[in-house]
Amino acid sequence: MKLVIVESPTKANTISKFLGKDYRVESSYGHVRDLPRSRFGIDLEKNFEPTYIIPVKAKKRVTELRKLADKAKEIILASDEDREGEAIAWHLKEVLEGKNSRTKRDSVSVIDKKPLKRIVFHEITAAAINHAIENPRQIDIKMVDAQQARRILDRIVGYKLSPFLWKKIAKGLSAGRVQSVALRLIVDRENEIRAFKPEEYWQLDADLKKKTGNATHILASLTKLDGKSLNKFAVKTKAEADALTSDIKNSQFSVTAIKQTETKKNPLPPFTTSTLQQTSSSRLGYSAKKTMLLAQRLYEKGLITYMRTDSLNLSAQSLVAAKEWLTKELGAPYALKTPRTFKGKSKGAQEAHEAVRPTTLARPEDVTVEEEAERKLYKLIWQRFLATQMPQAVFNSVSVDITAQGASKKEYGFKTNGSTMKFDGFLKIYPQKFEERELPALAEGEALALEKLLPSQHFTEPPPRFSEATLIKTLEEFGIGRPSTYVPIISVIQARNYVKRETGRFHPTEIGEMVNKILVENFPHIVDINFTADMEAKLDLVAEGEQEWHQLLGNFYTPFAKNLEEKYLSVDKTNPDEKTDEVCEKCGKPMIIKFGRFGKFLACSGFPECKNAKNINRTEVVSLNMKCPKCLESPERKEKPGEVIVKQARKGRRRMFWGCNRYPDCDWATWNDPTKTPEELAAEKETAKLAKTKKTEDTDEPEPTDPSEES
Repeated sequence: MKLVIVESPTKANTISKFLGKDYRVESSYGHVRDLPRSRFGIDLEKNFEPTYIIPVKAKKRVTELRKLADKAKEIILASDEDREGEAIAWHLKEVLEGKNSRTKRDSVSVIDKKPLKRIVFHEITAAAINHAIENPRQIDIKMVDAQQARRILDRIVGYKLSPFLWKKIAKGLSAGRVQSVALRLIVDRENEIRAFKPEEYWQLDADLKKKTGNATHILASLTKLDGKSLNKFAVKTKAEADALTSDIKNSQFSVTAIKQTETKKNPLPPFTTSTLQQTSSSRLGYSAKKTMLLAQRLYEKGLITYMRTDSLNLSAQSLVAAKEWLTKELGAPYALKTPRTFKGKSKGAQEAHEAVRPTTLARPEDVTVEEEAERKLYKLIWQRFLATQMPQAVFNSVSVDITAQGASKKEYGFKTNGSTMKFDGFLKIYPQKFEERELPALAEGEALALEKLLPSQHFTEPPPRFSEATLIKTLEEFGIGRPSTYVPIISVIQARNYVKRETGRFHPTEIGEMVNKILVENFPHIVDINFTADMEAKLDLVAEGEQEWHQLLGNFYTPFAKNLEEKYLSVDKTNPDEKTDEVCEKCGKPMIIKFGRFGKFLACSGFPECKNAKNINRTEVVSLNMKCPKCLESPERKEKPGEVIVKQARKGRRRMFWGCNRYPDCDWATWNDPTKTPEELAAEKETAKLAKTKKTEDTDEPEPTDPSEES
């Protein structure tokens, strides 16, 4: 019997279908070794030597795998081909050799003198698995070292910097090498919004029509004055807009130039991890976490290629298959004669995978999935891939210049544009929003009738707050993080209560802003975008064998430790406590508002002698300006209904809930945010369900439980 070990049971079930009776495919359920959760686990005096342990939840599985390996003729490690997957394979090898810690052998090896092979593949299909079996390789220790370096680096920052925050702000806080940079991006954007001052400007449009025949309205915008182009802010006030309107209203309008062109629109590149998450958010409304959970399922079922990638490569076989499918199903005009290829622009792209694509070209309605959400994501990937191998969409575009002479003899230039589709091309498979605007037939010199002038007031807007999609895009553009880390980064800053998401946008919390402020002022390198991106590039060099990982850690730790020691002495403790008029019911001393990891709470000023503490009554400060639905249905209260307010559960839960401010007269309450639509609430529940399933089918990402774990 040959033993094949993968990360998840779903993946094991799929692969077992492609191998014969001589093979047994088993799952490790993710990592079998990790740094200890309860202590630092890094020996700084011995060149950053890590101490690995077998977690309690993995011990039973390790015992089972050791028994199977002892009986097997050959062991094949088939975890994913990225740094995390390579590290899983290496840890499995170490465990099967009897090692618990990195250097110590704690038990007898069960694989001495047995062939141990490493195989990799980017899709779970019969051809890919058989090719991998026929072409095994050794574990790439350079990739393992890069993963270890990242893990140790994050552990150092988390375990050394988090206690500093406890001492200077409040207990329970954490800092992280990448999470703190993401937090800074969100806080900096919030500060930009606060400092923003809107600027007024006016736009002047003319509603025109042909004088004879076609009654189609032509909407043209003022763009020139006496032959000179006007910028966006040329008309700043209502008085200026009214003066222009008065001067132009009795003018004669005529067509002065018509330019007809053929424009083409190219398809977008195939999906990478980040663009899949962004597009899934905009088109399907899925969070990044939900997208990756669904993609993981599709991959393990053999429906798509590996979903953690920043590569835009497409295999030759997939390009041939796409051309054949398009020719057969849509006709020759929709298939390219020569395959289209793409070059990646992602800063620091390093994963040697293909782009995310379907493994076969089975139509979405024909694939077998557990939930409709999986089918929708598969369809999105299927559409995007096929579109990359289809012709451009072609449009007929027309640009018309219109001139009017005002009463003041000034010459005003207006412009209007029209566009109609000539050939849909890739849009036949991958629809995108566009507006066809057909103009009536016009001739140069033709006079037009003015129906009315339409001045409109506008104000410049501040930069938008980050959504999940735009934050991931920004992290990728700066080279911060890698495909496997985007979701953990976003998850951890929310779990730490540093940011909250409202209507799909991230807002920093008070505690998040405090943490960011102390890190920016005292550890600028840790939260510096360029420094963090440079560190990612150095980790890439470790994976390529061009940088020694111990040296990388030493170059980082020496100045970091020195600066941390100095800051412990020079930085004063932040005292965010607020006085209140409330008196402690246990000892009679004043109650104060204190900061904790989960925000503000009330505590007795007599601590530690009196340990009375409780949640803040938020009923007066968090109102939604929404009438209570139960009051509105009550004959007695509908004339003066209560308001819906946000409350916090008293015992056993940190969750917020929504209720009526007329309690106890009205007992209406709900755990579901009443400001969200049923669709949004259903999506949140589905994501929670998927995440719960993920815990029982662990793959290659350990759940972060200590201050340093980001990925």
